[in-house]
Amino acid sequence: MQRIIPSSGEKLLVVGLGTWQQFDVGRDAAVRAPLKQVLQEMVRHGGKLIDSSPMYARSEEVIGDLTTETAHANDFFYATKVWTRGKQEGIDQMNASLKKMRRKTMDLMQIHNLVDWQTHFLTLRKWKEEGRIRYIGITHYTNSAHEDLERILVKEKPDFVQFNYSIRERNAEKRLLAAAKDNGVAVIINEPFEKGELFGLVKGKPLPPAAAEFDIRSWGQYFLKYIISHPAVNCVIPGTSNPNHVADNMGAGHGKCPDEVARKKMISYLQQF
Repeated sequence: MQRIIPSSGEKLLVVGLGTWQQFDVGRDAAVRAPLKQVLQEMVRHGGKLIDSSPMYARSEEVIGDLTTETAHANDFFYATKVWTRGKQEGIDQMNASLKKMRRKTMDLMQIHNLVDWQTHFLTLRKWKEEGRIRYIGITHYTNSAHEDLERILVKEKPDFVQFNYSIRERNAEKRLLAAAKDNGVAVIINEPFEKGELFGLVKGKPLPPAAAEFDIRSWGQYFLKYIISHPAVNCVIPGTSNPNHVADNMGAGHGKCPDEVARKKMISYLQQF
């Protein structure tokens, strides 16, 4: 399942990869080996988008190293962020990210948590014109920031907006998802599993019989499929360091999607636990 980026018409698979904690590792080859397998599984299933940030410590460098080692470095869609204040500080940080991720051009550069967004927007527009980045984005991870994200995306029309959304945390359904769609802004979803809390909620619980109707074979796919069944969502980025989990996550991008009636039933079933 692919969705079109409104500002360009380019398509992305609806499931990508987050790297917040999982890719913050050292140089030990044994520790890095599963992460390399994760990237290889992504490629095998058609996945593209890898999301990182300078905030994620060594993640950018590890992504750069491992994607190069897979021989599929140019098959990924690389997204990172600027997370500092000041024009020159932002430029220096973004140049460092390009070097760490071994990119001459970054696919998507996002303003992390809206830090000094007015300053960075000016730089990012210039960089996009120069071809140093392909897309501009803004991000946050809390419900309290949704109004600011909506206001900025309506005014500035970035290519992407990234925010939190899950089957239990549905604040984005009030206005933000619709605002992004109405303004032609592609949507990336973070925190789809609520830092893993959703799995604790359903541990030992069976999937509803109706899950099979929508090609849902695991609780991870259940949670992801709820998200990607919203028409405004372009890509969801669950983080994992487990190759089996990334294969399972990618499976949510296949098969039939729940309609609005089924989505409500999915919520109701989860509320029993």
